[in-house]
Amino acid sequence: MTRSSTGIVTALTAGALAAVGFLAYQASANSPADLGRPKAAASPSATAPRSPDGRTDPAALPAQSGVGERVVYALGADRVWLVGENAKTQRTFQVTPGTVEPAAGTYAVTSRSGSVTGTDGVPIEHVVRFTNTGGVAVGFSAAVDGSTPSPDPSKQTGGIRETRADGAAMWEFATFGRKVVVVP
Repeated sequence: MTRSSTGIVTALTAGALAAVGFLAYQASANSPADLGRPKAAASPSATAPRSPDGRTDPAALPAQSGVGERVVYALGADRVWLVGENAKTQRTFQVTPGTVEPAAGTYAVTSRSGSVTGTDGVPIEHVVRFTNTGGVAVGFSAAVDGSTPSPDPSKQTGGIRETRADGAAMWEFATFGRKVVVVP
């Protein structure tokens, strides 16, 4: 290697190391103080409410699902809760997720459509979108024909299907800006 190319490689390496160092500093400055620390185990009653006979209630609002009026979507349970004033569940129902799932986190309703054709070609109504994942819009909707079939795994669909009655309830509740909390 010539002297000039060695100098260029050295300068590029130094610049890359500086950029990585800066990004690492930013990441550490914005991370939660308790990141990496073991968490105290939660008692079963705090994480999974039980029915009077002692079994876990599958319709119970998940712990750590936020506060205030919100839509809660549990990925593992394929269930949604519409939570109104005073943390009271107004409605809960099962859903059929699409092939593209949102990451756990807090979102807000960003767009709504009264009726459109879904990414799977099915006419849908009461579409309430709250995020995009990998370029695919993710939101709640109801098929006009009332069906909630499992999605075609070969297609990327972000539609979380609900019954028409549940879709109408979601449409009334989840207006623009309404908080949507996605839990594992």
